[in-house]
Amino acid sequence: MSENPKKKTEKGKPAQAEGKAGKAPAVKEKAPDARSRKLYHEEIIPYLIKRFAYRSPMQVPRLDKIVVNMGIGDSLANIKLLDAAVADLQAITGQKAAIRRSKVSIANFKLRAGAPIGAMVTLRGPRMWEFLDRLLIVAIPTIRDFRGLSTKSFDGRGNYTFGIKEQTIFPEIKYEKVEKIRGMDITLVTSARTDEEGYELLKAMKWPFREK
Repeated sequence: MSENPKKKTEKGKPAQAEGKAGKAPAVKEKAPDARSRKLYHEEIIPYLIKRFAYRSPMQVPRLDKIVVNMGIGDSLANIKLLDAAVADLQAITGQKAAIRRSKVSIANFKLRAGAPIGAMVTLRGPRMWEFLDRLLIVAIPTIRDFRGLSTKSFDGRGNYTFGIKEQTIFPEIKYEKVEKIRGMDITLVTSARTDEEGYELLKAMKWPFREK
């Protein structure tokens, strides 16, 4: 009688599928859901539907992206400052930064067209939610003499921008290795149609607004 054509082990049992190193392929665990994203789906959507009488959950404003901008105009005289600023921004956001360059030349400022004047990162999806959590829970509470953020920084279309004076409020930045203390602007871009809707969305996300 001919042998079973199936591959067998030394003990005569069928061999199981193996990975490259002779081991079964590891199962990748799903990353835990960000606190802010979980809060949005479980509590904020129902709250906003009731607050504005939306007919469909699709009408509920959402956070589309977070844009982080850092000015680096002073790097024109020292390229080392440019590299340090980009490295800081990438450490803070966990994403590669894009260099913004001047479109025109300004003789009074010794600025030439094409010179680097800023670095920018646009966060979406899981990285956006994770960054928002770190911003709310870790970074903002460490701002000295913090008394809340202004409610007057909306742009008329439900988007909110605020400034940070020091990048060292983020734990990813080691103070002793900082080349220069510099600030940044952070914009929360939402799908809200009005500032009122944008305000209610961020307030429900536990955004630390200053009391009116």
